[in-house]
Amino acid sequence: MPVTHQLPIGGTPAVDADGRVAIVPPAERSRRRARWMALAQHGDGSAYRALLDDLGPQLTRFLRRRLRDREDIADAYQDTFLALHRARHTYRPLRPIEPWLFAIARNVAADYGRRWQRRSRYEVHTDDAPDRGSEPTREIGTELDTALRALPSHQREALQLLKFQGLSIREAAAQVGATPGAVKLRAHRAYLAIKAAFRP
Repeated sequence: MPVTHQLPIGGTPAVDADGRVAIVPPAERSRRRARWMALAQHGDGSAYRALLDDLGPQLTRFLRRRLRDREDIADAYQDTFLALHRARHTYRPLRPIEPWLFAIARNVAADYGRRWQRRSRYEVHTDDAPDRGSEPTREIGTELDTALRALPSHQREALQLLKFQGLSIREAAAQVGATPGAVKLRAHRAYLAIKAAFRP
């Protein structure tokens, strides 16, 4: 859900003598958000946009403390606001909105955290290679090269862009002319194939 900057309802924000925007005390900000949400429940689109604009930076900070992957943070941000939209009828007017919203965000972040853990199982780390006693590491490197060459070209390319070059999913997708979902799937299949190659 795109969030665009909106001025508070009812006029421009207060400014000091130097023309800077005045800081809104937390209690007043919370009351203002509650008013916006109550208006949004009755179909006030301007109030709804102002609410999402005001909550956006705080939600981003909340998710960054809980998630590692930039793509996951962006997706969880959108999913949290979508969940808020679906559940807006359950909000009790004029109560603080922050505990309600961040309970939703915590659940969304937990879902993404579990997905990240599942994905990380398929990543190839040096410590994941089987114990081969005194076997030189260059032989393991040779086996990894062999496993990489055995991958279909589109899977190998996705893995190299994401894991070796450090591109984001969106950057990699733009480079290969595919959707982010397709790049994720290719990389995931490559992880599985590499892991299988090192299985004893």
